[in-house]
Amino acid sequence: MKKEKILLAIMALLVVEAYGQQELNLANTLTNGKITAVNRAVSLYGAIEHAVEMDARDGDGLAIFEDTEFGTGTIEVELLGENNPGKSFIGIAFNIENDSTYEAIYFRPFNFVAEEQIRKDHMVQYIFHPEFTWRKLRAQRTGEFENEITQAPNPDDWFKARIKVDDEKVTVYVKHLSEPVLTVHRLNATTSKKIGLWTGFGSSGRFRNLILKKK
Repeated sequence: MKKEKILLAIMALLVVEAYGQQELNLANTLTNGKITAVNRAVSLYGAIEHAVEMDARDGDGLAIFEDTEFGTGTIEVELLGENNPGKSFIGIAFNIENDSTYEAIYFRPFNFVAEEQIRKDHMVQYIFHPEFTWRKLRAQRTGEFENEITQAPNPDDWFKARIKVDDEKVTVYVKHLSEPVLTVHRLNATTSKKIGLWTGFGSSGRFRNLILKKK
């Protein structure tokens, strides 16, 4: 029994070492001046503990974390958008080389309740800016980098996303579903370990409970 406990402890330490887990209190991160905003204002989100909000402006926006690195591994986060057609694009940017060059996974919550199949197919999206925008990917590689979410979340409630980033592909899960809602081959190799929050054109967004499990 004693040997079993020792083995379990060793295994747990190996897992922690292999996957260096970092939980970010986003409110504290913002208060401590460790978020760099690009084309957005970032603020505490009301009385919601640990949550921050990005305001809505024309163009895409970033909230890049300072002193935080992420290359490959798993990103867990809770997001809150809104059921506002064409004005709720919310997600996570990674491999951020500069203000305009990065990969991102984002969601369109207003499509979570869509009835038309063409809108259902656009619930979750991968992009690599500035070369591969959603518009270019949809036109040239239709259906490859966006997908429907069966059992989609409520667009006006918080929902959890888990984004697994490997060297060659990205796999996205939502809520506690075991099957991925999107799997894509990355359009860029990892060249930067910067990571941040992301919102799209004219969109605000709220974020909390960010956990990075690094490989």
